[in-house]
Amino acid sequence: MSFHSYIARRTLGLVPKLLLSSVIVFGIVQLTPGDPISTLAPARASEAQLAELRAQWRLDQPVYMQYFAWLVNMLQGDFGISTATRRPVLDMIMLRVPLSLRFSALALVISYGIAVPFGILGALKQHTAWDYLSMGFVLLAVSFPSFWFAIILILVFAIELQWVSAVGFGTIGLLVLPALALGLRGSAIETRVMRSSMIETLNEKFITASRAHGLPERSIVFKHAVRNALIPIITLFGLRVGYILASGLVIEIVFNRPGVGHLLVDSIFKRDYPVVRAILMILVTTIMLGNFLADILYGLVDPRIRYE
Repeated sequence: MSFHSYIARRTLGLVPKLLLSSVIVFGIVQLTPGDPISTLAPARASEAQLAELRAQWRLDQPVYMQYFAWLVNMLQGDFGISTATRRPVLDMIMLRVPLSLRFSALALVISYGIAVPFGILGALKQHTAWDYLSMGFVLLAVSFPSFWFAIILILVFAIELQWVSAVGFGTIGLLVLPALALGLRGSAIETRVMRSSMIETLNEKFITASRAHGLPERSIVFKHAVRNALIPIITLFGLRVGYILASGLVIEIVFNRPGVGHLLVDSIFKRDYPVVRAILMILVTTIMLGNFLADILYGLVDPRIRYE
């Protein structure tokens, strides 16, 4: 199987997954307690007014018809109208996306920027002070959630040292703390995986053969061992994208950033279900695309995977 066929097969595999996800997202929001009409109707609205509003928003139709109408519109790029603001849902989300992507992308860079070198050094210096220090960091970081790191960073760098502001947006400095809060915990898992993968790779026969042929140790480590050790790290990429997006929703609340997470929480409280559905579907799609990208990177890092 060629690499292009490999990509085509992975792409086709996304279609049923996305359809199933759309059913689940629509169903979860549909089963949420509360009537969205209550946020639209005036106080002491009559039954006739409520019925008119349900017909206007097509909430009087059977559930399966509501789902198919939502799906068809979504495939055309129309996520509906917000019941709270009467604005197009897609416009509301696109205004918030850049604010969320900036610190999420930086968090991903921080996460891998810490994990890869720490994991390599931990494998090369097993059972040394450096190895124990890096594994201690892993244990500490895994033990606490991201919002705990966020609170600690605010207390230390914003309140005690007063180096940066704790809340707000607009400057690079305001991206650092939320990105660190997101990136530190994820880097711990990746450091452990990178270290284990590197140790296993260094014990492979082709590494032994390379040393027997007299290749420089630096060349063996960085040209041969690291490339093969990165495969499990790539496996985590899709999961890391999902983790950063999901955890970023909470981090946005802690740092009071008006991103997609803030919009999602506000929409839930306002029972603005078109916005909630759209955000959840975009998150699910993004996570699946992250896993898809990981599959493609497999083929680039290890050409043997293309034909499996």
